[in-house]
Amino acid sequence: MRVKDILVGAGIGFLAGYALKEYSNNGQISPEKALKTVKENIQDQIPVNGSWIHMTAENYQKDDLEYKVYRGGISSTKEGETKQMDFIVDAKTGTILELSS
Repeated sequence: MRVKDILVGAGIGFLAGYALKEYSNNGQISPEKALKTVKENIQDQIPVNGSWIHMTAENYQKDDLEYKVYRGGISSTKEGETKQMDFIVDAKTGTILELSS
């Protein structure tokens, strides 16, 4: 077996694995990536001390539109006061749809 054959086989295997991963997620980002996106987007306005996210996407309707979303929350301490906030984030894009305290 030549090195070229091994590299071609490895490349095909990698591409097949990547395609299967993308197909199995139904176009959704991972919950971890969604949580990271939320924290990055709000960190300039709200200092984040802790966070959590549900690992399963669920159906959500807002303004007559259907979304697949992740629900989660963050905790923030500002001026000695700890505040809990809940969020709803689009599972496909990572866009924050709702942030409430």
